[in-house]
Amino acid sequence: MSLQITAIVERWPVDGHFIIARGAKQFVDVLVVAVSDGTHFGIGEGTAVYYLGESAEKCLRQIEGITQELANYPVVVARQLVQSKLLPGAARNALDCALWDLEAKQMDVALWELAGLKVLPAPLQTAFTISLNTPDIMRTDAQKAAADGYGLLKLKLNGADDRERVAAVRSGAPKAQIIVDANESWGDLDIAAEAEALKNIGVAMIEQPLPVDQDAALADISSPLPIFADESCHIANDIARLRHLYQGVNIKLDKAGGLTEALALSKAAHNAGMQIMVGCMLSTSLAIGPAFLVAQSANWVDLDGPALLAEDRPGGFVFANGKLRPA
Repeated sequence: MSLQITAIVERWPVDGHFIIARGAKQFVDVLVVAVSDGTHFGIGEGTAVYYLGESAEKCLRQIEGITQELANYPVVVARQLVQSKLLPGAARNALDCALWDLEAKQMDVALWELAGLKVLPAPLQTAFTISLNTPDIMRTDAQKAAADGYGLLKLKLNGADDRERVAAVRSGAPKAQIIVDANESWGDLDIAAEAEALKNIGVAMIEQPLPVDQDAALADISSPLPIFADESCHIANDIARLRHLYQGVNIKLDKAGGLTEALALSKAAHNAGMQIMVGCMLSTSLAIGPAFLVAQSANWVDLDGPALLAEDRPGGFVFANGKLRPA
């Protein structure tokens, strides 16, 4: 039984604006990988981790370079080999998830059962991202998100006038829970003082305030808010270093390189007593399916990628009243 592996790049427009400290996006290119044994068919999606130098085209070439090598292995062995043949990233994520999907279909079981969950996955509250912008525009975006039922808002910040932005969002969505993502932009700020000020406005958590090469400084900072690692956390082996710096980690399958490593990372973080957020890149619902399983045991969920696109795949996740659930 040989495996046929194919991959393509798809472009999906963003709904309105998506702006973070590193820049703006009008669309996202995703890598879609399909694996067939001739009878069953598995599929996965990955979004290039651009701050690591990935692109959808580079990821596509990674898949094309490994297809023949995996062709003659059973799906379980192929998935094991992928962990060492490809580095963590979007290419391995898309292929790993496609192999999980194929294995579940070969065994005629639900993916959540194959992944080791004990009960049917439940709908989850998800954050909705408020892009970096002027305070007035962020207030308006927050008002709209709250009107759409989102009770958890994730604000993109950049280290300049962030308190004004948070205050504007708080006035626009007074009942919402707020978390903030600095995307490594607070290198010149007093982190403890900034956290104290944001706590007073009602912020509940801070994500990746410092650049990756500066986060050792967090060991000497006493923050009144929990600080989560995003860009600093990719795989399970990162936990040994991060547990002394951060209170939690943001698990993204594109960073981890698939469901296999994301499950291992979740277990390592839990064992270390750290909190967990499960997040995503801009993506369609195809990429959210495996992440949704990991998120069942998370403290925070940020799986709004498809809700930020102009349209999603048919039959994708349903976003309603601030929650996501399979269609």
